[in-house]
Amino acid sequence: MTVLGQKIKQKKAVIAVVGLGYVGLPLAVAFAKKGFRVIGLDADKDRVRRLRNKEPYITDECTRYLNQLISSGRLSAYDNPAVLKNADAVFICVPTPLKKKYSPDISFIKGAVEAIVRNIKRGSLVILESTTYPGTTEEVILTMFEARALKHGRDFYLCFSPERIDPGNINYPVDRIPKVVGGISPEATRLAVALYSSIMKKVVPVSSTRVAETVKLLENTFRIVNIGLIDEMAMMCNKMNLNIWEIVDAAATKPIGFMPFYPGPGVGGHCIPKDPLYLYWKAKHFGFQSRFIKLASDMISYMPVYVVERVKDILAKRGIPLAKAKILVIGVTYKKDVKDLRKSPGIDIIDILRKNKARTEYYDPLIPYLKFAGINLKSVKLDGRALSRFDCVIIAADHTRVNYKLILENSKAIFDTRNVYKNVASSKIIRL
Repeated sequence: MTVLGQKIKQKKAVIAVVGLGYVGLPLAVAFAKKGFRVIGLDADKDRVRRLRNKEPYITDECTRYLNQLISSGRLSAYDNPAVLKNADAVFICVPTPLKKKYSPDISFIKGAVEAIVRNIKRGSLVILESTTYPGTTEEVILTMFEARALKHGRDFYLCFSPERIDPGNINYPVDRIPKVVGGISPEATRLAVALYSSIMKKVVPVSSTRVAETVKLLENTFRIVNIGLIDEMAMMCNKMNLNIWEIVDAAATKPIGFMPFYPGPGVGGHCIPKDPLYLYWKAKHFGFQSRFIKLASDMISYMPVYVVERVKDILAKRGIPLAKAKILVIGVTYKKDVKDLRKSPGIDIIDILRKNKARTEYYDPLIPYLKFAGINLKSVKLDGRALSRFDCVIIAADHTRVNYKLILENSKAIFDTRNVYKNVASSKIIRL
């Protein structure tokens, strides 16, 4: 057994997590809870300050342990990469956005790797968790290490393990979701399996980093294709005067061969709108055009536009032009009960409405002030008098802490994109 293997077994390995967002922070907390000393590194000085002050900045179950772990010294936060010199294992959990024309932006990964190669402790394990295209770990990261005369298996070990975080999901925190891992070598994979096994119930080794990278892309491609399909079905059912929500619920009673997906105003978050396009981009380098991925991406990207078109029709039936309408959007985060604005369809809807001259405001119990993507608004006070001012209310996110009964009683029209009024019969309610 290697020295690192012994340290992992004895929980004496020092863990470093680069990137303390929705992926990195829960991972750091999970290791610290198991008794490891964990170093958190983030370029965002404000995020580091808040973490040191035990102030949560993401919506996740892990934040309830911050006080205890930081006070005990098992978890600490820094913005100086020099702290990586103390780490036996380094996890890279940084953003991987898309450029225009579906081109991957791995600049954050490269920046993290540059910091690691300058400060790496000999014999350390490096694991990339950021979602990326197949080949990144081997073609980009390994090459960067070798350019500094660092040899795999002697100076470092390198693996890829796709993050599977579902923000806000209390039933499946990071340690309850099986972990897939693939290394540059069998020894690297064994070390990663041993490390992850100290915090997770199930670890699934695969044959290579490329396989592990593609696993995550398959998972999210499966979702984007099915969401795109059900969004198209929703549009079709609207034309045919059918209730898509009732249809999906009835189909879901089949115990085999069907998995329910539900329509919505669009898909937000870090993964679904973007990750499959990494695979789409990489496949083109092999002369393969992934038609399903492109079509599904186009469909979900169109949904905020479709929502506004439906609202325009609702208003037109009442003789109100969209340019003269007052619209209230309920929920601007991308997901129910999660304080996360990344690629939120609610924000896209507000942007489209404003471009069409509609007087648009929003209410969100999680976001008191919205200064994002050119929008500068304050959440309205949700009461009967305020609601009565609007010509239409759009339910864009179905937060639990919203008084939907109050909205129903005081609104003139409601376009429900989340089926919050599932069992309510009212002429005010128009469903997606």
